[in-house]
Amino acid sequence: MTGAIEIALRARRDAGRKLLVPYVTGGLGPDWVRVVEAVAAAGADAIEVGLPFSDPVMDGPVIQEASQQALAAGATPASILTELSRVDVDVPLVVMTYYNIVFRAGHRRFARSLADQGVSGAIVPDLPLIELDGWGAAADGAGVETILLVAPNTPDATLAQICERSHGWIYGVAVMGVTGERATLASTAATLGRRLKAATDKPVLLGVGVSTPEQAAEAAADADGVIVGSALVRRLLEGAGPDGAAAFVAELRAGLDAL
Repeated sequence: MTGAIEIALRARRDAGRKLLVPYVTGGLGPDWVRVVEAVAAAGADAIEVGLPFSDPVMDGPVIQEASQQALAAGATPASILTELSRVDVDVPLVVMTYYNIVFRAGHRRFARSLADQGVSGAIVPDLPLIELDGWGAAADGAGVETILLVAPNTPDATLAQICERSHGWIYGVAVMGVTGERATLASTAATLGRRLKAATDKPVLLGVGVSTPEQAAEAAADADGVIVGSALVRRLLEGAGPDGAAAFVAELRAGLDAL
């Protein structure tokens, strides 16, 4: 299945552009939808929207805090998807969530709810390849692209299987551990980027620990682009709002465009 995300990202990559996917926590503040629209206008190529969950095993303290604030304000998967359906952007939208939410909703129902609200893809980091079948089939049937993750210690054979099954892009986890800002880009990022580029022609994006324009450019040198979450969400927690989010994404875009 080659869907809207992969088509859009391939076209931009093949035109010589390094790809940028910011992460925004859904339901974080009353203006979170405006944040999504602002980062799209500032140069994002797709946008990852987190569905808050009470036990986010992949997320570090910044995104955990953002999720808790969103949940405390009453955000639910249904409310976030309803608001996303009204977002006016010209780039693909992807949700990042955990399998408990998918399971409780039901595979087909959840996949259909994403598609009906204009969401093109999903990242479910705690659902491994060997357990993907139920959700994977439902997502494929609804036209929702399931984006899979590859860690620095993923064996070559498994890496190849993930690249074959992943839709939209391949999410390379640049460093072992949870999400969060780092002072320097992990050395594992470049190695993983090169391994993935050698294994697939699908778009390869590196995330986790990519925190500054300089790190974004460094990571993208060995990949097709980057995902930036905690550094943006921290600014939102500090009150940056749509304008501040757009300014940061514009800085990341400029760093990538300088390559």
